[in-house]
Amino acid sequence: MSYTAVNPYNGQKIRDFDNITDQQLSIVLDKAQAFYDKSQKQDIQERTKLLNKLADEFEKNTEKYARILSTNMGKLLTEAGQEVAKTSSFARYYAKNGVKFMQPKPYNDLPNGQAQVEFSGTGIVLAVEPWNFPYTQVMRMFAPNFILGNPVILKHASIVPEAALAFQEACENAGMPEGAFTNIFADYDQINHIIADPRVQGVALTGSENAGRKIASVAGQNLKKSTMELGGTDIFVVLDDVDVPVAAKDATKARLTNAGQVCTAAKRYIVSAKIYPEFLKALKEEFAKYQLGDPLNEKTTLAPLSSKSAQQQLQDQVDKVIAGGAEILYGDPTPVPGEGAGFSPLILTGMSDDNPMYEEELFGPVAQIYQAQTDDEIVKIANNSRHGLGGAIYTKDIARGRKIASQIETGQVTINSILSSQAEVPFGGVKDSGYGRELSDWGIYEFANIKPVMY
Repeated sequence: MSYTAVNPYNGQKIRDFDNITDQQLSIVLDKAQAFYDKSQKQDIQERTKLLNKLADEFEKNTEKYARILSTNMGKLLTEAGQEVAKTSSFARYYAKNGVKFMQPKPYNDLPNGQAQVEFSGTGIVLAVEPWNFPYTQVMRMFAPNFILGNPVILKHASIVPEAALAFQEACENAGMPEGAFTNIFADYDQINHIIADPRVQGVALTGSENAGRKIASVAGQNLKKSTMELGGTDIFVVLDDVDVPVAAKDATKARLTNAGQVCTAAKRYIVSAKIYPEFLKALKEEFAKYQLGDPLNEKTTLAPLSSKSAQQQLQDQVDKVIAGGAEILYGDPTPVPGEGAGFSPLILTGMSDDNPMYEEELFGPVAQIYQAQTDDEIVKIANNSRHGLGGAIYTKDIARGRKIASQIETGQVTINSILSSQAEVPFGGVKDSGYGRELSDWGIYEFANIKPVMY
């Protein structure tokens, strides 16, 4: 596996990076274990102070860290700045709440005596993270594990090596202890070796289903705890009582933010038939406001895809969707020419469940739209998927929205707002979208030793 930074806007190579050697990897594991041994005897307050310093580092140097996101994976500079801010907020959340989450919990209703449940670290955690949110995905794994005293070894996506190094630099600038966080440029055999190491106690992956199946298999073979946050075909439900222009604007943003490269992006619009024509007209008008351009130009409204290979993969998927009988309601399916990885926004309809791409995640600015006559039909369409990561429901009747939300087989649902991860609530999926939870108190307990002491 090669680690290379290429600007996806113009296709220009920035830099190649050497893979870690086996000898260097052995040293990384030794230092991580040394940190773990010390951390379990350390006051948690010391680690909360360092997390606040890490948040300070990102906040004070937002422009520097944001620019790397734009040049490595094409994120709009404005969106990159927002990611840096969210990364900082995740660190501050665990700095503020970490001590509270680690407090022993009493269980007093035992038949004989009582118990106290204690929380502590378990060991090294390997984090295999994706390119679409190069900092926030890492922070939401690192921050809770740092509170636990679990060292984190990062294997980042091969197309964002500068972002991976930038996160490590931020940790170093904040004064993180040696071994607490280490980025490595490793190949697949080395990743398998890390998982098999007895000092490694957990594996967290955010990425594709294919990658998840491989890593989960290796983790299972070695009896290592794992969490998987995988793909989604998330829904955006629009009921017949909405303010149509508002819903259409949010629906567009929910699909086209980050060039549509978001696991919880609104990939399937399910619209009440009563307002379908009006909503589709408004949706097309909103889609037309997004134009491809240089992500470093703050006036650009649509970023390129992350890489040329991502562009080619999505184009192949769209070709199969159309060949399978789907109809284009908006946009030009012709490939965008040039060395960059641009992709024109599309709205598709008529994608029946016998379409070869029906169950596949279209990771880019391509939306599907469905009509539904009843709330029951909405739920049926929503649940007719092997995925279950997230969704959104727009309605003026909150009770109606909550009833529908409770019937949808997915990891999280928002009502009248675009779905986005928040530090305060657990994040994760069901079915083929994975298992385990990140963020909130649930995220800190995934790789904790939850130990009852009975007396």
